[in-house]
Amino acid sequence: MIGNKKTAIGILVCSLVVVFLAGKEFVKMREPAPIYKGEGVTDVKMLSEYFPGIKGTHADTEVYILKGKEEGGSTLVLGGTHPNEPAAYLAAITIIENAKVNKGTIYVVPRTNNSAFSHNDPQEASPQRFHIKTKNGERWFRYGSRATNPLDQWPDPDVYIHASSGQHLSGSETRNINRAYPGRKDGTFTEKAAYGIVQLVTKNNIDLEIDLHEASPEYPVINAMVAHERAMELASTAVMNLEFDNIKIGLEPSPVNLRGLTHREIGDYTDAYAVLMETANASQGRLRGKTDEKLVLTGIDPTYVKAQKLGRLYVPYDEKGHPIEERVGRHTTGVIELINAMGDIEPNKTIEVEGIPTKDELMENGLGNYLHDPE
Repeated sequence: MIGNKKTAIGILVCSLVVVFLAGKEFVKMREPAPIYKGEGVTDVKMLSEYFPGIKGTHADTEVYILKGKEEGGSTLVLGGTHPNEPAAYLAAITIIENAKVNKGTIYVVPRTNNSAFSHNDPQEASPQRFHIKTKNGERWFRYGSRATNPLDQWPDPDVYIHASSGQHLSGSETRNINRAYPGRKDGTFTEKAAYGIVQLVTKNNIDLEIDLHEASPEYPVINAMVAHERAMELASTAVMNLEFDNIKIGLEPSPVNLRGLTHREIGDYTDAYAVLMETANASQGRLRGKTDEKLVLTGIDPTYVKAQKLGRLYVPYDEKGHPIEERVGRHTTGVIELINAMGDIEPNKTIEVEGIPTKDELMENGLGNYLHDPE
């Protein structure tokens, strides 16, 4: 009997230790990765300043403003729509920490779905963090989820009905912010976050909205730009110039019948040109091997090399993979070309910006050289 009690006490103590450590790590997931303001950042606001309905919630998120001395056009860059697409929000952070605007204004939201950074997708064995070496240290970044944290919005319905269109989707899509636009001020947590972004666009009369994404190599719309019909001329010009820069990229029209996405709803409900860009991220794919920091940063996976040889992918794939520098560089160069194209088409919407590293510069110098050293 005494032995049984000792065993029970031992098991209880071990259980409490496990619960404590798990709880500590769970709370730690709410800690945001640091972002350092570059010299070009003129102001930082919270999204709740445009929509007070999210103030005090995890839907609230930072809006970095880079305003030039001269008036001109305006652009909104969205990173972190899906926090398991790291090149997207790293590109947004790279712009925040390096860009200097001389004419016009650039708004950057690096954590569009802030809640989704606070957990991982279940059963995916994803790393909670990954690290990038800078000149004098190491920065850490969160690897999050495609969807809002269930602690902020639960339960999922059996069927998600998009409010403004009546479109029916899987219930899990109710926490995907890129199925929630234009959002609702009295809607779900995720719909309120989307509504805040639309209010940011509307209240600042933003001319161009660019939503940055990644997708698995077997996804048909990959290494591509998706544009609302009003933005097709602008996007076509940008794609042509990217091809001249030796960046192979496709151009897709925003589907009229697929609702809730930025390139459809922001294009329909605001005056902004709406564009989305995708790069190839093996750590999202179904064919991947171990999902670790190395895969996130290098994109090297032998299974994808085999799949490429079998013709199963929509993007070229070899032993070099698709490293983070390439993927971030596709986005930063795409942002530059979209901004330039808007100024060419409508000179009154010109934005003059310097300091954003291109794909060639990132591939040559490494991403760490364009990230501020940890404080």
